[in-house]
This record gives sequence, structure tokens and C-alpha cells, in this order.
Amino acid sequence: MSAVGFSDYDQSMSTEKTDALVIRQTDFSETSKVLTFFTREFGKISVIAKGARRLKGPFEAALDLLSVCRIVFIRKSTQGLDILTEAQLASRFKPAGRDMSRLYGGYYVAELLGDLTEEYDPHPLLFDDAVATLTALAQDTHVDRNIVRFELGILREIGQLPAFDACIACGKPVTSSASYGFWVSQGGLICQSCRHEKFEQRLLHAGTIRLLQALADRHAAFERLTISPAQVKEIRHVVTAAISHALGRRPKMSRYLHL
Repeated sequence: MSAVGFSDYDQSMSTEKTDALVIRQTDFSETSKVLTFFTREFGKISVIAKGARRLKGPFEAALDLLSVCRIVFIRKSTQGLDILTEAQLASRFKPAGRDMSRLYGGYYVAELLGDLTEEYDPHPLLFDDAVATLTALAQDTHVDRNIVRFELGILREIGQLPAFDACIACGKPVTSSASYGFWVSQGGLICQSCRHEKFEQRLLHAGTIRLLQALADRHAAFERLTISPAQVKEIRHVVTAAISHALGRRPKMSRYLHL
């Protein structure tokens, strides 16, 4: 790996090392790229990678979209792009088979990381969740379940995870014998006694709510959860609404994943 000349930059700039996931890349010049990483120690960062577009560039194949790598970068002390100096590939996202939903799922993970996180706002658990989700998408057939797990995880990390344990209006705990609406702007469930026509009218059944609780708990095992097609629709309705509310728009990848 080659390094950018350190004499070209202010000596007050610090050199940092971290594990990173490539979530965006743009051509900057004939030889360079601008990349956005989601890193474990520093959160989202934007860097310029000089020479990254050369056939035999200094970063080899470490900068492919959704690759996980170990990077070294110079953190600028003023506004502007950081400077990437080294990148060593750890793993590359290569979904097995011909199921395009796995690839689209990976792009969706990158979209949410890019649009729902702030520069230099570290979320190490979210980084781990993202890498685990990409690994599962590359190997697993349960695309819906893995995507929902990640969506709920990122909502939790940014403080916008809906409350699934009680009615958001009256505070009564969720019971196994009742159905609930979803009040997206207030981020929670609403019981039938408190429901109003201005709130969501689609009902969530108790079994679906229990699944949402399990999927939202990062300590709970979810690999063996059985989710019926009807429950997938109910879950998808809630989670897509919550993600869209957090973004202020529907996700761009939602049309490809049929969210």
C-alpha cells in the first residue's frame, strides 16, 4: 500500500486506523475517488482516495462497494475530506445464487447507513449489525427477516425505534388478546380504545407484535423465528413506515425490494 505524502498536509492532522464498510463511492478525477465509509470507531466518514481509479492503484480491490476493510486515514482538522492512505480488504460482499434481492438488500443497508447516520457519530454495535447482515444476506435465504432485523437495529441506534410494549396514547401494556394500530408520527402502537381515524387503521395482531419485539431485541436469537406471509406484510407495513418517517421519504431501494 502506498501513502499520500504527509508533508503536503498540516502536521496537526491525526492518522487514524479503523475497520470500515464502503457504503458510497464517486469518481473524483481520472485517478481518484471520493468514498464514504461507515467505520466502527468513527461512524460515517468521507475520504478522498488518490490513485484509487488506477488499474494497479495503491488500494487494490479493497474499495469495492460493501467491502469490509481495515483502513488508515488522515483526519483533517478543518472542514473537507479526510485522506485515505491505506486499505486492506477483509471481506467482499458476494451474494450466492441468482437471487437479486440479496444484492438489493446489501445496497439498502448502505443507503440506510449513509442517510440515517451523521459524520463522526460512532455506533460500533450498528457497524457490527451491518457486517452481520451483509454476511447473512450473502449466505441466507431469509432476506426479509435479516433486513427487518437491521432496520429495527438502526432505528434503535438513532433513537427512533417504535415502542412495541404499550399503547402510546394511554400507556396500557400490550396484551396477547388484542390488536393494535401503528401511530407512525408518535413512534408506537395504539390500542383500539384510543384509535382515531387520523391514526393508522391497519391492525397489527398480537403474534406480529411479539415478532417485532423479538426482532428489535439485539440480544434475542431470531434465526429460528417462523414468520407467516401475513405477518411479513404486517411487519413490513410498520417498519417501512418507521424508516420512511425517519428518512423523510421512502427509501430509494424500497422499489427493488418491494418494501
